[in-house]
Amino acid sequence: MTLPADMSPAQLSQSPSLDEETARAEVYGVLAALYYAPPSADLLAQLRVAATEAPAAGGFLEEPWRALVGVARDMESEAIAKEYDALFGGVGKPEVYLFGSHYLSGFLNEKPLAKLRDTLSELGLARDDTMPETEDHIAYLCEVMRYLIAGDDVAVSNLTRQQEFFSQHLQPWLGALCDAIAGHPKARFYAVLSGFTRAFSGVEMQGFDMLS
Repeated sequence: MTLPADMSPAQLSQSPSLDEETARAEVYGVLAALYYAPPSADLLAQLRVAATEAPAAGGFLEEPWRALVGVARDMESEAIAKEYDALFGGVGKPEVYLFGSHYLSGFLNEKPLAKLRDTLSELGLARDDTMPETEDHIAYLCEVMRYLIAGDDVAVSNLTRQQEFFSQHLQPWLGALCDAIAGHPKARFYAVLSGFTRAFSGVEMQGFDMLS
C-alpha cells in the first residue's frame, strides 16, 4: 500500500477530478490495510512522513488526517501492533468486531452478509479463498470501494455503483464501528483512526448526496 507523496485531504473535498478519485481510492486502500492487520513497517513509515498540510486551509479532513499522522509518529510500531491484537484479535470473541453483520443484526454470518454476497456477485466479485474473514469485514468492504473507484471496467467502477454499495453496505453501520473503537479504553492509535474514518465517511456521504 503506497501513499502518494502529494496526498492531501483537500483533494477529497474539491470538485470531481482524476486526482480526487485517485486520492479517494488510496484512502480506502489505506483504511483497508490498517483495519485488516497491524500496519506493516513500510506502511507505517509512509504514514509517518505523509504531508499534513492541505494546499487550502480549512479542509474538513485536514485535522483528522493530521491527528492520524501524529499518533503514528508518536507510537512505536510494536505498541500499535499490540493495540490491534488487543482490540480486534485474540482467540474467541474480540473486544471490537470489524464485521458489518454484528452491527446490523447482532450476530455474525446473518442476513446482511447474504445480501452483501448477492451484491458482490452482481459486481462480478468473489471472496478470495485464502482470506479467513467473511466479506463483511471492514477491510474487505473498503477494498471493494477502492475497486469501484479505481477499477478499469466502467460498467462496474462508476459513481452510481459506489453510491449504491456505500449506502447499502457501509453507511448503515460504519458509525457504530467508529463509536465502538473510539469508546474502548485500550484504543489510542485506532481511536484516532476511527475519527479519521468517521470524517472521511462524512465527506463520502456528502458527495453521494449531491448525486441524488
